[in-house]
Amino acid sequence: MLSVHNVSKTYAGRTLFSGVSFHINRGEKIGLIGPNGAGKSTLFSLLLRESTPDDGQVTMEKGLNFGFLPQESAPVDDVTVLQLATGHVDEHHRWELEPKAKRILKGLAFRESDFDRNARTLSGGWVMRAHLARLLVQEPDLLLLDEPTNHLDLESLLWFQAYLQTYPGAILMISHDREFLNALCDTILEIAHSKVIRYRGNYDDYLREKAAREEQMQSAFENQQREIAKLQQWADRFKAKANFASRAQDKLKMIDRMERVDAPQQAAKQVKFRFPQPPRSGQRVLTLKNLSFGYGQTPVYEDLDFEVERGQRLVLVGPNGAGKSTLLKLLAGALTPQSGRRELGHNVKPGYFAQYRGDVLNMRHTVLQSAMDLPSRPGEQLARTLLGSFLFHGDDVFKPVGVLSGGEKSRLALVRLLLDPPNLLLMDEPTTHLDMGSIDALIQALEDYEGTLVFISHDVHFIRAMARSVLHIAAGVLTPYAGDYQYYLDKTRSTSAREALTASLTNAQPASYGSSNGGGKNISSTADGTTGGAKTKEQKRAEAEARNARSRIRKELEEKVSAIEQRLAGLEKRKLELVELLQDGATYADAARFRALSEELEQIEPRIAQETTAWEKAAEELERQTTANA
Repeated sequence: MLSVHNVSKTYAGRTLFSGVSFHINRGEKIGLIGPNGAGKSTLFSLLLRESTPDDGQVTMEKGLNFGFLPQESAPVDDVTVLQLATGHVDEHHRWELEPKAKRILKGLAFRESDFDRNARTLSGGWVMRAHLARLLVQEPDLLLLDEPTNHLDLESLLWFQAYLQTYPGAILMISHDREFLNALCDTILEIAHSKVIRYRGNYDDYLREKAAREEQMQSAFENQQREIAKLQQWADRFKAKANFASRAQDKLKMIDRMERVDAPQQAAKQVKFRFPQPPRSGQRVLTLKNLSFGYGQTPVYEDLDFEVERGQRLVLVGPNGAGKSTLLKLLAGALTPQSGRRELGHNVKPGYFAQYRGDVLNMRHTVLQSAMDLPSRPGEQLARTLLGSFLFHGDDVFKPVGVLSGGEKSRLALVRLLLDPPNLLLMDEPTTHLDMGSIDALIQALEDYEGTLVFISHDVHFIRAMARSVLHIAAGVLTPYAGDYQYYLDKTRSTSAREALTASLTNAQPASYGSSNGGGKNISSTADGTTGGAKTKEQKRAEAEARNARSRIRKELEEKVSAIEQRLAGLEKRKLELVELLQDGATYADAARFRALSEELEQIEPRIAQETTAWEKAAEELERQTTANA
């Protein structure tokens, strides 16, 4: 259906592709991989005909239609979420697409109440979900997906993964998620050394085949080099002797006639660095005692007892909404318990890596200045080395922080955390927006880390590398597993490493954490305080009053959420305008204007973070109220 033939492309003086050829056939599911800067996005632009090759050609079947999901952002018109998902088709065709669009939107975690919302009021991640829904509704012949899982929670990711497994068209995807590539791909295309190499199978198959291929190439190269050395040695030894001169020349001709085996090109070595180690803490790092916490009238934890000890590497797993992020925030002190207390151990310095980290960055600093402006005062060489591991190369380190994308700010905040690490690291999805090389660099850094680590992640590769114990959370009950992730999978008899991250494990034994029942009090969302039997008039009246009270609370929450969303939309729109102005070369010429715009951008970031936190709390409370009343 599509062919790339002998394509070459140079960008900014560097050869990205040279003589590249490959085909994409109907129904194939292909993973496109390669280090950052290898040319994956450029290849997408060639296939989409947004750019043209220097040599060669891209040909495709007549009438072939594409669907493209970019990595970071996509435009949105003044339409509802449902209209965006149905692709703005006219009224005659919309009724045919709406049932499918609604089903896909629900799979991507949209609620029915979201369908009629103006898409412009959505955050960037939810806009990307809506665009993804639009592509799945349209079912193009070829889907081009650039990091499609970045904006999905784990349960939405699992739904999306299952949906793509039966997708009728061809798929070409860029992804850093090994489990996602393993579950979907029947082909891997690797961009390396200006070539595109095709491997059959999924990502694990690719790793095995690549290792075997490189071993064979190395062996063939070494054998040929030994043969050449022997022939050259014989010629050098006898070429000066008259009786053997002609035979010596024959040996040299044999060398010239050989079809040379190229030396295998080594992959770029993983950057090695040693970042400053934190001071040693006491054995008891952090304790929660008789702690209770909830959102509004909905409890999450009751009388919870929990302790973190020095050196633990603990991953939190469990279904969405079970309280994983809430527990992490309670440990970090980002949430205040309603009762009970949080106690830090001796000499403990906690550090919390949340999804939104822009508030810790100075927008007027350059990337390099931000990396060096720390109490530990890291040297420039160490800072540059670590920045390079997280995709800040060359002149990127001189960019103003204010013009960075959300993913770039997240990576920069991670660099700052590693350059001045606390001895208690609390991390929520640290691998989001990182490519495979950066994930491996993070793993390497954390392997050397001498502190305590508690984290949440849906990256199974990262979990397997980091976790030494597992804590399952469901309905306020904590169930510990005193072994690594494979131990947890074995104990729970899980058949899928990824699905086990959100399993409810209803038959699991309660943990040794919590109150005297072993895991904190179980929380019932359906208990109404009655003991059964016929209801009296007073009970019925009390229930009606309770329902009315819940209805009023829900309406107030809906109004609150809507108001926050409108404020956020205005702030994010202004932020985009400021970033565009600061990227305009004309702005730099006017120092006063540049300074004023930078200051405004610096002031708007914490406001967005504050409103986002308020929205999360209000939305979570609204969701719980809605679920409780369903």
